[in-house]
Amino acid sequence: MADGEVVNGSAENQEVAEKPGRASLLDSGEDFTMLDDMEDDVDDDLPPLEDAGGGKKKDSSVKDATKADQTPSTEQEEWLDVLGNGQLRKKVVEAGAGPDSRPQRGQNVTIHLKTSLTNGPVLEELPKLSFTLGDGDVLQALDLTVQMMEMGEKALIEAGAKYAYGALGSSTPAVPPDADLLLEVRLLSAEDAPDLELMPPSERISLANSKRERGNVHYQRADYAFAVNSYGIALQITEATSRVDISPQEEEELLDMKVKCLNNMAAAQLKLDHYEAALRSCVSVLAHQPDNVKALFRKGKVLALQGEYAEAIKTLKRALKLEPSNKTIHAELSKLVKKHSEQKGAEQAMYKKMLGNPTNTSVQKHSAKSSWSLSWKWLFGATAVAIGGVALSVVIAARN
Repeated sequence: MADGEVVNGSAENQEVAEKPGRASLLDSGEDFTMLDDMEDDVDDDLPPLEDAGGGKKKDSSVKDATKADQTPSTEQEEWLDVLGNGQLRKKVVEAGAGPDSRPQRGQNVTIHLKTSLTNGPVLEELPKLSFTLGDGDVLQALDLTVQMMEMGEKALIEAGAKYAYGALGSSTPAVPPDADLLLEVRLLSAEDAPDLELMPPSERISLANSKRERGNVHYQRADYAFAVNSYGIALQITEATSRVDISPQEEEELLDMKVKCLNNMAAAQLKLDHYEAALRSCVSVLAHQPDNVKALFRKGKVLALQGEYAEAIKTLKRALKLEPSNKTIHAELSKLVKKHSEQKGAEQAMYKKMLGNPTNTSVQKHSAKSSWSLSWKWLFGATAVAIGGVALSVVIAARN
């Protein structure tokens, strides 16, 4: 690899990991506490690409009428409002090789990138930044605009914070929160991504890991939909069939990478309240590793959120048996046992209300039955005494 070359946005991936006091990456030995919730106004969904170039166009007749009297604004015409919201604009500085040379989504592209604050100094320069177009490996501003560039083109990109580093900012490069950026980009090359079936297993493992790490960056920035996308791409890489020889150890490494991606995906899906999807991810992990404690823990959380307290308690007890000293599982299990007890009490109260008071009814039936039993016993006893008296009278009369 040439000096200064960065592959798949790896330089940007350090922005979270390098911050002191931040939680470690999801599957790198952390405890089971979910990462702290971040800002609620994070835009999780990719902006619609069909809106590209959606800026308002001047009516040609009006333009012709005013052309002789007024000099058109060059600044206004040179900037392209990519999404039509003023938050992402592109300006061609040097033309490229023509529209047919534009890269396609899924291709591996290499760019020369300079990053600056708006009206500020250059913060970072990357002579060769390589990434897969459309995979979410880099800033959203780059993913959306590089696919509109021609080969060899040099362009300026004005990116609002929403399409850059957002409300959290970045440590590398040093970007403050909610900062707009000016990006200078030159498209150097574009080529089709390698065939996964022919890729050496070691390279597949490395590529899947880079996508997973990018997903971790999205997760820690609370961009959970982007995180799910990155984990999904990593899963596709691990699950691809191979037409090259693969050793048992490499198969084990690919399986381990797959399990990590599924576990992290379940965590992101939980944040998005996609409970069924999160449950499927946990079940997939447990199909490969039945004693995976993280998958058991997250499965228990999903079941609890779905109101399946009995099954959730059973799952968490199994996780606790594997790690008896895990305080997080202890706390979650105690909370669920309490909720389950409250649920059972509420159900019993509801049944009593629906059926009346079965205890009082049974007592009344028993009392009525007892009173009838006493009445018959008294009548039978009185009759026996009367018959006995008559018989005695007959015997005495006979003797006399």
